[in-house]
Amino acid sequence: MSQASRFVTPSRRRFSLGALAAAAALGSGLLATAPALAQAAFPSKTITIVVPFSAGGTTDILARVVGQALSTELGQSVVIDNRAGAGGNIGGALAAKAAPDGHTLFMGTVGTHAINASLYKKMPFDPIKDFAPLTRVANVPNLLVANPAQPYKTVAELIAYAKANPGKVNFGSSGSGSSIHLSGELFNAMAKVDMVHIPYKGSAPAVTDLLGNQIGIMFDNMPSAIQHVRSGKLRALAVTTAKRSPELPNVPTIAEAGVPGYEATSWFGLFTPAATPAPVVAKLNAAIVKVLAQPEVKKKIAEQGGEVVSETPAQFAAFIQKESVKWGKVVRDSGATAD
Repeated sequence: MSQASRFVTPSRRRFSLGALAAAAALGSGLLATAPALAQAAFPSKTITIVVPFSAGGTTDILARVVGQALSTELGQSVVIDNRAGAGGNIGGALAAKAAPDGHTLFMGTVGTHAINASLYKKMPFDPIKDFAPLTRVANVPNLLVANPAQPYKTVAELIAYAKANPGKVNFGSSGSGSSIHLSGELFNAMAKVDMVHIPYKGSAPAVTDLLGNQIGIMFDNMPSAIQHVRSGKLRALAVTTAKRSPELPNVPTIAEAGVPGYEATSWFGLFTPAATPAPVVAKLNAAIVKVLAQPEVKKKIAEQGGEVVSETPAQFAAFIQKESVKWGKVVRDSGATAD
């Protein structure tokens, strides 16, 4: 074995150290550009939006409207995966455990991300820790509607009647702990009245009994109630949002009509698993915000009684924290439970 092969000469040592330094510099450069490369490569396959409710509902409709436009924007197919059950928890658990590469999104709601953690004693996922928020998609008002045979025509008259007849005003909902139910409980607390909650297995049977005057009022999602208001079968007393709805501009807000500070909004937003790289989150946010600004997308969402909302991930995260505190208190005060 020659000396040259056993030892490194000073000149070769200097060359080797220089090569190592260059390689290290190159490596650090590659590491620095890794996030940029990951962002540039995304998306590399079909994107799935998990919807935690059945097809045909507001959550599903919004996911399909956004998904179709997002497919064009990102140049990849977008498919909808409906995983209904347990108030959205089944779909939420599935999406939370998906690969954190940005190819699985979750259409979350006020229920999955602000109500359920207080409503269920055991959750299959953590709505804050297990998801990276992208942006809200839309706010959808609940509409306070009454059967026209009831003696009250305004919110003020409803409050006066309820105070004069404690426990005699019944309000229906799509189920205990739903946003529709909790809108009523919030009204009870803020208006200082004692209306009785009647839970149903879904919004449709509750609306049927409301139309038949079996219950007096309901805080229903606007998409399912607005047709009956337009036909005159139900009387709209107020909307639950802070601003009036463009779809029913003559209907006041509950805050305007006698309960200052009242606001209850059913909102919907997109998430991705928590460990998704920041550049991918940023690219998804930018693409979704761009899609939501498209006139055709805005029109389709408005037709559902919704209002487009887009924001940064940080703004969405802060909003969720506030909503969790607000609805957690309502759940505790009402005693609602889903277990």
